[in-house]
Formats: sequence, C-alpha cells, structure tokens
Amino acid sequence: MVFKKTIDVQAAVAIAASEAIAAKTQGTFGVGGLMLDQHGTVLKSLHNNVVRHGLVFDPTAHGERQLIDWYYAERARGRVLPPPEDITIVTTLDPCCMCSGAVLAGGFNVVAAAPDRIAGINYDQHARFGALSSGLREQAQRSFSYPAVLGSSLYARAGAGAAPRSFFIGKTIAEATQALCALAFEATAREVVALFGADCPRAQLRDPATLAPDHRIVRALKQLYPDALAYRCAPHAPDAGLAPFLRQAMARDEAAEDEPEQAVALLDAFGNLLLCMSGKRAQSAIRTAFMEITRAYAQLRYKLMDGATADEQEAVRRYLGHPREGTFVFACGPDHGAASFMDLGAWASTMEGPLPAHNRRQFQYVTPRITAAELDAMCAAMPPLYRDVIQVQPVQVNDRALVVALSGPP
Repeated sequence: MVFKKTIDVQAAVAIAASEAIAAKTQGTFGVGGLMLDQHGTVLKSLHNNVVRHGLVFDPTAHGERQLIDWYYAERARGRVLPPPEDITIVTTLDPCCMCSGAVLAGGFNVVAAAPDRIAGINYDQHARFGALSSGLREQAQRSFSYPAVLGSSLYARAGAGAAPRSFFIGKTIAEATQALCALAFEATAREVVALFGADCPRAQLRDPATLAPDHRIVRALKQLYPDALAYRCAPHAPDAGLAPFLRQAMARDEAAEDEPEQAVALLDAFGNLLLCMSGKRAQSAIRTAFMEITRAYAQLRYKLMDGATADEQEAVRRYLGHPREGTFVFACGPDHGAASFMDLGAWASTMEGPLPAHNRRQFQYVTPRITAAELDAMCAAMPPLYRDVIQVQPVQVNDRALVVALSGPP
C-alpha cells in the first residue's frame, strides 16, 4: 500500500491498524506502524515480523525497531530524510521496553494507540514513565503521545503524554479504530508466545560439538561466525578463556564516542561458544552488539528450519537450543542510557517468557558500568512482563580472571 500524506491522527492510526491486520494474517503479533515526516508524509509503513511461516524469525522485529533501522539504512543509501526529532512513529500498540529504548536512543517521536498493560512503557497509562531513568523519562514525556480516544466504551480515554506534533490537524483516535488496534494484538499474542515455548527443554538438547565438521548445522554456524565451537567452559560459567573472543569483537565495535566498546557472546547449554558479535551503531543508532547477536542467532535457526523436514527442524532445535538454555555474556554491563534499556527489553523479547529454574544467570556481564544496586533498581522499575514474569536480572560473571582479562590492556 502507498500512502502519500496524513495530517490526522485518526487517519495515521488507521494505516497502522491495516498493517496490524496484515501481521495477524501472517501469524505474528498483530501490531503495525508507520513513520511520518514533519509534514505528515508517510515515509514507510510495516508490521511486526517476529514470526514468519510459523517459525520465530527475529525476536526484535517489532514495528518500531524495524522502522528505525529502515530510517538509518535509507540515510546510509544517500536518501535525504529529516532528523529524528522531526520524525513521528505511529504505532497501534504502546511500545515495549526494547522499542521505547530504540525510539529514545534515536531521538524520534511516537504516537501510540492501544495500551499494553503488561509490557508497554506506559503500562500504568499515566504517561509518567517510571520505568525509565530520570533523563530518559523527561525525554519520553516530551516525545511520547497517547491521543484521546473519543467514545463511551472501555476503549475511550483522555489524552496523555506529549501533544501530537503540530502538523496533525485532527488529534484524536476513533473508538472503533482503537478497538481494532487492541483486538488485533490480543488475538495473536498467546499463539505467538507459544511458539517460543516449542523448543526443547535442557534434557533433550544435544551438544553441537559432537557433530561432524561438515554437518549442515556446523557449516551454517561457522559461516556466520568462524570461531564457533572454538571455546568451551562449564555451563553458564564463562571464564578467562572467553576474553580473547570478546576482545576481538570489541575491537570491531562501532560504539558512540562517549561509550565503551561492546561485544556480546552467546554460549549454549553445554558451554560452547556459538557466536560473539560487536555492534554496528555507526550504521544505525540502535544496532548494538546484543541486537546484532540475538537477531543473527534467531535468523540462523530460522534459515535452517524454514522449508526443512520435520526431522531436520527437530535436529536444529536440539543442537541449536533456545537462548534461554544458554548464556549471553556482555563485555560491558548495562548503564542508564537508552541503548542499554533497549538491550534489556530486547533480551526479554528474546526470552519471551520465564527463565528455566536451572538457569537464572542467563544474562551475564563482565565489566559493570553502574552499581549492582542501581541495576537492580532499574530492573525492578520495568513493566510487569519484565520484572515479574521474565524477571530481568543481569549478573556479573563469577570468574574474576575473566574480569581482570577484560579490564587490562589487550
């Protein structure tokens, strides 16, 4: 669909709702969105793409994240686009923590329709944004808009947050459109979340290090990351042997000038190194090391399973298990910034459910950037899905030799 311009909040949300319907038809989360410039010109519209062909394709493929990466990709190709502060993202659902962090990291504006009382950044619908640090909270209050919904049903509401941008002449949402946005998501959420639970439990996993070097899974893994399976530690207990791989990735990291170099490694349930990646934030403000690695691993599994036989799919699930059974190891821990908040949300979107009781240390970091107490407080303030269901709780690695190895000179 091609839309030239919309200067009415209702019309913009209706376009986003049509994308949400397309998402539902695809079998993914029923959420849609679009990006407008400061004149109301529709630059891009798209929908959630977490699931394709009944398989998890990319846990980070929420509408807002995709739109922001599209924006930076277009600019990299030479297209002249307004700066982020003149761009408005319209979404059918209140942004989750990952997408809120992405919006704030890029400096975009948001118009959100339906509430998300479990995962939305405005889950309490007060537009106070208590889940965010003070600086990010103030930024969100200036840039996140929840327009009034006219009507008398449960879908009606008063406006909250920032006022919609001045180019919008009509600044309210019709009750029926708001209901459509809410119902499209509600009709798909349970089914999509269930797909994340289709993977094998720990007892059924198989060690990929036992596969022949020419096995299709090993070949695909090493094509993505040549050092895959070159390091192994005790399960969930990274040690100093991981340091060279993290350092190598950190040297390639395209971090912002005021941020440390970052890298993230993924270890499987057996302690094998599967991937270790850096960020590409010179290409996009939101392409952090974690966003790169979680997307790469999900798409590796997807490519191996899409169109494969049932037996081939089962082999992929057994040898390349869900990340919740393994360990993500960050070279640097989270801080109070938007990119870190995005990473926390993206990690939760990757887990998409509670961690297994035997692996509460799935999210580990080597070098802290804030105190453990500050990090605990940040996680405790997140919306209910994150703090109560998934229980986001990054912890520092136990191995002091690894901490020392990464803190000293190369």
